[in-house]
Amino acid sequence: MTRREEQLQSFGRLLDILDELREKCPWDKKQTNESLRTNTIEEVYELCDAILSSNDELIKKELGDVLLHIIFYAKIGSEKSAFDIKDVCDSLCDKLIFRHPHVFGDAQADNAKQVEQKWELLKLQEKGGNKTVLEGVPAALPALIKAYRMQDKARNVGFDWEDRDQVWDKVLEEFTELKEEITAMDTDKMEDEFGDLFFSLINAARLYKINPENALERTNRKFLRRFNYLEQQTIARGLDLKQMSLAEMDEIWNEAKKSGL
Repeated sequence: MTRREEQLQSFGRLLDILDELREKCPWDKKQTNESLRTNTIEEVYELCDAILSSNDELIKKELGDVLLHIIFYAKIGSEKSAFDIKDVCDSLCDKLIFRHPHVFGDAQADNAKQVEQKWELLKLQEKGGNKTVLEGVPAALPALIKAYRMQDKARNVGFDWEDRDQVWDKVLEEFTELKEEITAMDTDKMEDEFGDLFFSLINAARLYKINPENALERTNRKFLRRFNYLEQQTIARGLDLKQMSLAEMDEIWNEAKKSGL
C-alpha cells in the first residue's frame, strides 16, 4: 500500500468513527454548528500556540482537533442535505485550480509576488466569489489581524506605497496627531488617533515583511518570562511587589534581561 493509499484509508476511518459517534454518543448527537463554533475558535488558537512553540508533536495533535471540527461541520451539513465532506473537498479543489492558472492553465507567474497580485483579481472573477476586494476579510477577525489582511488585500490590487520608506512619514504624522489630541484631552479623538497610529504601524510591519501578530506575541511572551522572573525573585528575597519602588523592580527586571529572558 502506498503512503497516499494509507492517508486515504486513515481519512476514511476518521469519517467512519465520527459517523458512529454522531449516532451513539449523547454529547456528539446534540452538537450543532452554533454549539461547536466557540470550541472551533479555541482549537484554532491552540494550533497557533503549537505553531509558535515549534513543537511538531503538538502541532500534529492540534491539527487533528481542528480536522475533527471540519468533518463535524461537514457531517452536520450532510444531515441537512446541504453538503457533505465530498462537496467540501470538491469545492476546495475547484477553487485551488481556478486560482492557480499558472499551475493548471496557461498563465505565467514567475514568483510569489506575481501570484499574490493576481490572487485577489481571480477571487473577484470566480463564481460565488467576493464582489469587492475587502469582502473576504471576516468581520470577526481580531482587529490587528484584520488591519493586516485589509492592507495586504489592497496591496494586491495596487493600492500601496510606491516606496516603503514613505510609510514612516505617515507613522510620524499619526503620532503627532495623537499627541495633539492627548494634549487636548479629547478622549474620543484620542482613541481615534491611537487607532490610526496602530494602523500605520501595522502597515509598516507589512511593508518590511514583519508579521505584526507574531511580533506582538513574541513581545507578550518576553514580558511574561521577565515578569514571572520578577515575581519569583521578590518571593525568594522576601520582598513584596506592592511595597517595592519602581526602581527596585526595574533592577530585577534588568537582571532578567541580562540573563536572556
